[in-house]
Amino acid sequence: MMGICAPRALIDAASAPYRGAGGWPYYHARDKLSVDPAFAAILRMDLLTLSERMLDLGCGPGLLAAWLLAARRCYACGSRPANWPEPPQPLSIRGIELDAKAVTWVQSALADHADIVRGDIRDAAIGSADALVILGVLHYIDYSAHAPLLGRARAPRSARGLLLRIGDASAGLRFRCGQWFDRAVLLARGHGFAQMYCRALADWQRLLDENHFHAEAVPMGAGTPFANVLLIARPR
Repeated sequence: MMGICAPRALIDAASAPYRGAGGWPYYHARDKLSVDPAFAAILRMDLLTLSERMLDLGCGPGLLAAWLLAARRCYACGSRPANWPEPPQPLSIRGIELDAKAVTWVQSALADHADIVRGDIRDAAIGSADALVILGVLHYIDYSAHAPLLGRARAPRSARGLLLRIGDASAGLRFRCGQWFDRAVLLARGHGFAQMYCRALADWQRLLDENHFHAEAVPMGAGTPFANVLLIARPR
């Protein structure tokens, strides 16, 4: 899949709210939104438009919520790229994040525009949601927790299903580059050398199939040295 470039005005608008949280949150948001093609793909591929209640599991500092909110403002002002659909406008945007510092950042940046709470996605209540998003999170939690979490993700009414962004452990050097980057980020955040629980793409797809999801795999490594894949999973 070719790289999907987001307009600069959208990146500016989505990262701007983080200025109030400090220099590091702002530059982190700006860099992440600039280089991670998954954010632009979610808009360009119209993956969340029909979702009324979105839940972002392991949402970090709430970048997806900031991205969707910024798209509404930018598109209304004429900044929608040619051939891109209208932005998602869920009635509610919720997120669950374990890192207390990240929760503080997003609560400062987005205030009442998104409901972001601290919690462990392995046992936090999912509640009512028709679209669940897990971007680059599952490899941080133990293998034994993957299937139960996916099982719980099927429980709510799910019109649009589940979006997963994973790294393909069978992709050789590009996958190892992603691991090195993740470890550097963990070290920078004071988490040390945490173990990671990665899988090859075929194994992720098998796991989703075993939990009654049909998954479409879309490469998300274009323009990056990483072997990331977006899995668009819908309940069978």
